[in-house]
Amino acid sequence: MLQVNNISFSYSKKKETLNNINFSLQKGEHLCVMGESGCGKSTLLKAIYGLLDLDKGSLFWNDIEILGPAHHLVPGMDFFKYVAQDFDLMPFISVSENIKKFLSRFYPVEAEERTQELLKVIEMTAFANTKVKNLSGGQQQRVAIARALAKEPELLLLDEPFSQIDNFKKNSLRRNLFNYLKEKNITCIVATHDGNDALSFADTLIVIRNNSVLAKDTPHNLYKNTTDKYVASLFDDVNELTINNEQLLLYPHQLKIAETSKFKATVINTYFKGFYWLIEVHFNNQRLFISHSEKLHTGEVVCFNILNE
Repeated sequence: MLQVNNISFSYSKKKETLNNINFSLQKGEHLCVMGESGCGKSTLLKAIYGLLDLDKGSLFWNDIEILGPAHHLVPGMDFFKYVAQDFDLMPFISVSENIKKFLSRFYPVEAEERTQELLKVIEMTAFANTKVKNLSGGQQQRVAIARALAKEPELLLLDEPFSQIDNFKKNSLRRNLFNYLKEKNITCIVATHDGNDALSFADTLIVIRNNSVLAKDTPHNLYKNTTDKYVASLFDDVNELTINNEQLLLYPHQLKIAETSKFKATVINTYFKGFYWLIEVHFNNQRLFISHSEKLHTGEVVCFNILNE
């Protein structure tokens, strides 16, 4: 169990990078930390791993206090693994050799089996003998994740783990990785700006803004019930609609084009999104976005309803 007890940290005396962060995480639980760039996500992961000396507060994994470089000659906890945005791989050896680097040479058969298992998880079996220097950035990112998993850490810390991976690979990799972590009961914290990392795979979601925790709940509750525009905007375009002095936060799919309605708007633009069109409209001095099945024309007047979801 991870205990983060009201921690604060600053790189300089002028401004705190983390301000009174407090939460706990059970073994095997997956936590997603979201927020815009510079909010403190990466710093939080570094602090939990033991790379920073806190200004105040404390960190514990079960009964073991996590201390920073002032207390350890080699900072970082042995039973954690941290995958940063710079992958720190060995470029002149193969993918397999990078993964095996942290496995025992005294058990070569087990090491090979473990390597092959992880190559399947990251979908890179065909690149087992390729030197890392010849891989793309996204492929190197996948190797870094596999290497971190080699010795089955108790806690895995991932900083923007899919940022360089192509979309067609990203979805299957997410499923493989997070299912694997659940099977192995490995606790995981992911720092990301991508709502897809949270909605499908996180048990708990923390939103950080201005270096403090703004919201903490299940992804489902934060998506469905948020009253904060910043939180909602992390998942999708969000409409801030004022009707009869009441302010509503609505996603584009919660507005529906209708034949008749008391709400009328003028089309400003349309954006093709694959299986739907995102319609930008002007309504009562407000700019709104509506999901629709067909393209509409600029200047067209449309009616819309608000769906009760």
